[in-house]
Amino acid sequence: MRSLVHVPLFLLSGILTQCGALHLPSGRSTNLAVVSLDDGTFVGVTEGHTTKFLGIPYAKAPIGDLRFNLPVAVDPYAGTYDATSFGPACPQQIDVPEIAPWVNDREIEELLNITYDTVSIESEDCLSVNVLVPTEITSGASLPVVAWILGGGFETGSTLTFDGGVVVQRSIELDEPVIYVSMNYRVTAFGFLASQEVKDAGVGNLGLRDQRLALRWIQKYIGAFGGDPTKVTIWGESAGAISVALQMITNGGDTEGLFRGAFMQSGGPIPVGDITNGQADYDALVSQTGCTNATDTLQCLRHAPYDVLKLAMDRSPGLFSYQSLKLAWLPRVDGVFLTDLPQNLTLQGKIANIPYVTGNCDDEGTLFSLSTFNITNEADLREYFISNYVNGAEESDVDEIFTLYPADPTQGSPFGTGTHYNITAEYKRLAALNGDLIFQAPRRILLNSTAERQPAWSFQKSCSCTFAAFQAHGTDLIGIYIKPGDLADYLINFVNKLDPNGNTPLFTWPQYDTKTRQLLTLTSGGGLGITVDTYRAAGITALANLSLQFPL
Repeated sequence: MRSLVHVPLFLLSGILTQCGALHLPSGRSTNLAVVSLDDGTFVGVTEGHTTKFLGIPYAKAPIGDLRFNLPVAVDPYAGTYDATSFGPACPQQIDVPEIAPWVNDREIEELLNITYDTVSIESEDCLSVNVLVPTEITSGASLPVVAWILGGGFETGSTLTFDGGVVVQRSIELDEPVIYVSMNYRVTAFGFLASQEVKDAGVGNLGLRDQRLALRWIQKYIGAFGGDPTKVTIWGESAGAISVALQMITNGGDTEGLFRGAFMQSGGPIPVGDITNGQADYDALVSQTGCTNATDTLQCLRHAPYDVLKLAMDRSPGLFSYQSLKLAWLPRVDGVFLTDLPQNLTLQGKIANIPYVTGNCDDEGTLFSLSTFNITNEADLREYFISNYVNGAEESDVDEIFTLYPADPTQGSPFGTGTHYNITAEYKRLAALNGDLIFQAPRRILLNSTAERQPAWSFQKSCSCTFAAFQAHGTDLIGIYIKPGDLADYLINFVNKLDPNGNTPLFTWPQYDTKTRQLLTLTSGGGLGITVDTYRAAGITALANLSLQFPL
């Protein structure tokens, strides 16, 4: 493998003509670059101070017998590849929420537009990586690497959504250059099919296994781009952050040298149970694809017409459906990648002993409570909470929860907004429960279990604004990808030094411990401060304990 080089267009044209395998779009910039992997030549493009090699396949197309099967690494590269544009997204299950007129928040609107308007081309042949490097790096630079694992509720998401070039550019400005890698992985039923049949075949959690294979690709090839394979940090938000946590947990916590640090935004070891909990949704796919009478329903699904399967998948409950964060397709305990409940494995210490950062936004549950406006009294909320999130629990099991999360809108989410956003009598209460059960409690479990044995830092994205805005799930990404600010600098410092404080003269972020529980607080107005991570302590602990008894 040779390092990347920048070449004049007239020389590159000769190379491409000889290879006869690449057709560049007309009007293409002359700022092209080449990297060699195995016997393959990849042609990327330079934009400003960043050179991008896009859409590089890391696994064979998961079609035919490879659909609903373990990912298989590509054969050694040969020939010439156009790496000047992103590869297609994996098949999506788009479920866009309707934002009510009372949500007067430009950041939330902007974030949703970016998330759902950037996916254009979908294909099952989607397992690709993108490598973005500082243009001026020299051969053998051995730069640290940040590997972005995208979010999207395990239903949607593409590496095209956010431009990693802003991270590379900011790292150059800080004189702490990094290489940015992003990966597509299978989502929705294609990546997280769940049933007894899937468990018996040993093919659960395929999206997570795709990610693991992409991390192996980084180990094998990143040196050719000037990266150091021993200095990889995995980073994600939402489903991406959950994925990061699960990559830390799998294999008994053995990273196999694939990464040395982790950065998690709004996601941790989620409260999920056995993979057979997805049987009903699996059976629905089987029925709707005409596979009911097949001797081997899983093999029948592998060869079902794509359009038929995709339509059936899209009919399954989505992230913004009535069942909300009880996702139809998500990681579950399959006995192989996840051998026990993620939270149990965390409590048992079966998790990678590496430095990490984890954080939340104030109002994680608000967007995921927009589909439940018909819940208008406590009886309905209790029935919904038990049947949807803690199936099998008795009324008495949740009495404490409903005492700790009272029907008082001033204590609900969006927090600190008084009676504003009280759309129904139970909306703010449910939003608080959604956010704390799925996002805050897993973070606390992670920190309580590991912060005394390994370096950990935690943050909270808070609001210092009027009632007209709040810190919904995902708004912390704005400070990295859209308007790079302090959080972006902390991330880059961490990737370089395994400490968010690095060389940049930022507000000092104290390491987390279970005695002082200091949180870095980032406010929407750009302020930085330290708060104590004890808010809603009794409620979050009660939810964590309940989720261990009755996982999703």
